[in-house]
Amino acid sequence: MNELIKITEKDGRQLVSARDLYKGLQIAQRFSRWVENNFSLFDEGVDFDKCTSSTVVNNGAVREIDDYVITLDMAKQLAMMVRNQNGSRYRNYFLAVERRWNSPMEVVKRGYSFLMRENEQLKLENEQLQGPARLGQAVSGSDDSISIGNFAKVLSQKGIKIGRNRLFAWLKKNRYLISNGRETNSPTQRSRELDIMEVRETVITTNHGSKTRFTPLITGKGQQYFIEKFLKEQAIKA
Repeated sequence: MNELIKITEKDGRQLVSARDLYKGLQIAQRFSRWVENNFSLFDEGVDFDKCTSSTVVNNGAVREIDDYVITLDMAKQLAMMVRNQNGSRYRNYFLAVERRWNSPMEVVKRGYSFLMRENEQLKLENEQLQGPARLGQAVSGSDDSISIGNFAKVLSQKGIKIGRNRLFAWLKKNRYLISNGRETNSPTQRSRELDIMEVRETVITTNHGSKTRFTPLITGKGQQYFIEKFLKEQAIKA
């Protein structure tokens, strides 16, 4: 599929430049007026964010101009508002990109990418803990386990819209995480027995004593377990 407009990916979202879309749609009115007339229908920080881009002026100099990064869904809706051939062409293009983005193969690839980045982050954290300020440490946690925050992103790619905080609350409500006490946010005995969650315990020893940091992780088995559970709940609600 030929690229009609540049699409970037950030935090699991597909984004385009509002100015690029504006030019592609060949909007007759000024960019600022187009933004004023249409962007009020969307939520800043959710559907779009303000940024800057650059343009080359007559004397060859590069000048910064106001721009916005907008989600693919917002771009699709803006294209639908333009009742001409360009609007239809861009809308169909965005629909094709969306279908490819949600294909099982692409979802698996993005999930695998999340897992790889999480593993790299865990390795980096372990390396940082070996600095001169720490005299000793002990770390446990499986290589294929990921944090709850990153698992929320994986769920999002599956069409399950739940953020990190809501996922924490759900896990506590359903007794997968301990909800209070010294071990708050640690996996319950049930989670450990099912081998769906574990805790990374980092014992940090300094000149002033030692302390233990608990980080709940979802195992490889647990990731499949929770994905199937959420998808089943979603199917029941539908």
